[in-house]
Amino acid sequence: MAKVALVTGGARRVGAATAEALHSAGFTLAVHCNRSRADADALAERLNQSRPDSAFTLQGDLLEDGACERLAQDVLERAGRLDCLVNNASTFYPTAVGEITEGDWRSLVGSNLKAPVFLSQALAPALRASQGVIVNMVDIHARIPLRGYPVYSAAKAGLAALTLSLAGELAPEVRVNGIAPGMVMWAEPEPPESIKNAILARTPLGRAGEPRDVARLVRFVVCDAPFVTGQIIAVDGGRSIGW
Repeated sequence: MAKVALVTGGARRVGAATAEALHSAGFTLAVHCNRSRADADALAERLNQSRPDSAFTLQGDLLEDGACERLAQDVLERAGRLDCLVNNASTFYPTAVGEITEGDWRSLVGSNLKAPVFLSQALAPALRASQGVIVNMVDIHARIPLRGYPVYSAAKAGLAALTLSLAGELAPEVRVNGIAPGMVMWAEPEPPESIKNAILARTPLGRAGEPRDVARLVRFVVCDAPFVTGQIIAVDGGRSIGW
């Protein structure tokens, strides 16, 4: 039986590239989405054309009470097992101090920290049974806060701490690692050229990355690093060295 991976927020951008990378490694993919159902279905169709019955979609708003538990139940009922969980779903937008709302807190902390906590908890028994892997999509701004994004940065810092905690709590059966992307894809809508140039000027490799740069690292951590756990690995063109 093929191993099964669940990628949350897997319909587009880094999530879709990650789903494709794990599929190329032989995994059956459960592609989770919230609003991007058409994109998720199209991705699953492409994967199934490459290898029949190797991908399916699951939809749900992970901010709703009980949604993580329902998603865990759905993927196990559909696939019968789980070998890899990629907590990729994320909300990202600025929150100026003095204007932060309860809704901002629920959205940013809910998607970036709460959902990974409860989804990992719900799927821990299945992952223990399969000697599986959790990969949390952190961010270099968990360590170096992004100006104007205090709630997002704090949520990702919490996810970094969760990654280390789960690596200890779920060992030795389950490995848990984090990936910390830098600028691998411009936000939507794209920032002005002046801001892009300023970011690239602080990136030693002098360019933005691509979603596949992150996806390749996820595949390596999942498939080729059996003695690696409790690590948060940056893929950022060197930006986090602080030059």
